Amino acid sequence: MKIIAVELLRLSVPFTAGARRHVGAVQDDDAFNAASPRHSRMESLIVKVHTDTGHVGWGEAFGHGSNPVTFEALKTLVSPQFIGVHITERARAMEAARKALHGFGSSGPVAYALAGMDIALWDLAAQQAGQPLWQYLGGQPRELELYASLVSYGNDPQTVALHVSRAREAGFTKVKLHETEYPAIAAARQALPAEAGQLMVDVNCPWSVEQAAATARQLRELGLTWLEEPVWPPDDAHGLAQVRREGVPLAAGENAAGVNGIRALLDQRAVDIIQPSVAKVGGITAMLEVFALAQGYGVQVVPHCFYFGPGLLAVAHLCTLLPAQVAVEVPFIEFEALLYPQLAFTPRLSLPERPGLGFAPDADVMARYCIAHARVA
Repeated sequence: MKIIAVELLRLSVPFTAGARRHVGAVQDDDAFNAASPRHSRMESLIVKVHTDTGHVGWGEAFGHGSNPVTFEALKTLVSPQFIGVHITERARAMEAARKALHGFGSSGPVAYALAGMDIALWDLAAQQAGQPLWQYLGGQPRELELYASLVSYGNDPQTVALHVSRAREAGFTKVKLHETEYPAIAAARQALPAEAGQLMVDVNCPWSVEQAAATARQLRELGLTWLEEPVWPPDDAHGLAQVRREGVPLAAGENAAGVNGIRALLDQRAVDIIQPSVAKVGGITAMLEVFALAQGYGVQVVPHCFYFGPGLLAVAHLCTLLPAQVAVEVPFIEFEALLYPQLAFTPRLSLPERPGLGFAPDADVMARYCIAHARVA
């Protein structure tokens, strides 16, 4: 099974997130935050690897507002290095590509492009073995719990409570916010009491260490499952460790610079939950390294997953390697059209039984919402 071409597809699918009544102020600096209330479309950058046997491997590269840059990195730097590679040589070829491109950094579009390619190569390897990816990885077959990751509603307490209640009515018992102000978070806690479910808050790196510590003290009474990325810059491991001492469980890792960035957070005992992001940290290969690292440090892994393409399925397969209580993050939105059936989110997800990822996109949806396309051969 030899790679003969790599196809790149950038999709942009409209979505709704319920009635956005009374949405508060939109921050000036969140234009590239996928959870921002300013957005009405969600993007996916899909990697489609063709082989001489007719098998196709699928991957997803981060992401969202940076997709045009990652697209070019895939087209000009990454994909050409894999043409002619036999799938049995995928690990060697990936290591060679990482070394060749190391000067472009451990995070950013080139690293994201490599992550997308890595996912596609694992998909092909599992297909060659005739096994679903979870089985190829050695995971435990099970129905997966999902948690609802809400978009931001501009810190408006009434609207936040409305949509937390909407998620709860849909059967979700674990909900994550993207709000930053106490009244909005407290309103969510009232809509989802601690005895009824878990509440997490992702604040997207807004505060100094001092501000984050003060906010953590204020939020302590709400019994959050975790407070995610409270410190700017996100790789300030010392600062996160200081905030963690306030007694609110901290989560981070989505923005870490590869596996070694994750290692720095673990070394500093900066987090209670580590959150590698498959399409950013380095694909499935890197995720497996992070899982082993976290186990050595005794830190829980809950992958970040604000995706809707092959990246979402990759995370779901990977979660079969984690304890059963680890839920898969899904965006709590309604797409104008479903790229594949599993995007009709309910609180439980059954993985496809086909070999590999089992990603089977609707060709009409792909064609209708494709905004950029390239083929490298």
